[in-house]
Amino acid sequence: MLLVLKLKIIIFTVQKRKNRRVSLIVQEGKLKSIYPNSKISRNRENSLKWIGIIRPTPLSEEYEIKLIYRKDKGVDVYITKPKVLLLSNGKKELPHVYSTKKQKLCLYYPKYREWTVEQLYTDSIIPWTSEWLMHYELWLITGIWNGGGKHPPKNKEKDKTEKD
Repeated sequence: MLLVLKLKIIIFTVQKRKNRRVSLIVQEGKLKSIYPNSKISRNRENSLKWIGIIRPTPLSEEYEIKLIYRKDKGVDVYITKPKVLLLSNGKKELPHVYSTKKQKLCLYYPKYREWTVEQLYTDSIIPWTSEWLMHYELWLITGIWNGGGKHPPKNKEKDKTEKD
């Protein structure tokens, strides 16, 4: 009897964890409620694209952001306006990005599960984007990236400083 009860608890726990993904319709509704002038397109529970405007600080410029979620691939975030982000004096690439050309931001380290499908974009990805932009604006002035973070090597080789 005790074994059956333990097994039921384990099954319930696994099912509960498995079903904790925030549905894309909920993500869409939350995005619309906070950013009513943004554009959203959703393909059932397979993908979502959001384009919105954020301003990291009251003194900042506005930035147009494109967030793309694809099932089983995670979230990608791009700065779409300004079309080309400025570089700090003497720098050839943007700091902490996957692509300077595409302006694809590095906001979390997937291996550490800093972001999961259990989180709302409005409570994670979008505030992280705003924080990245704030650090970007400081980097423009100082040339020093203070945003921290760990970034996978661009050439896909294993980071030799990383300890598994």
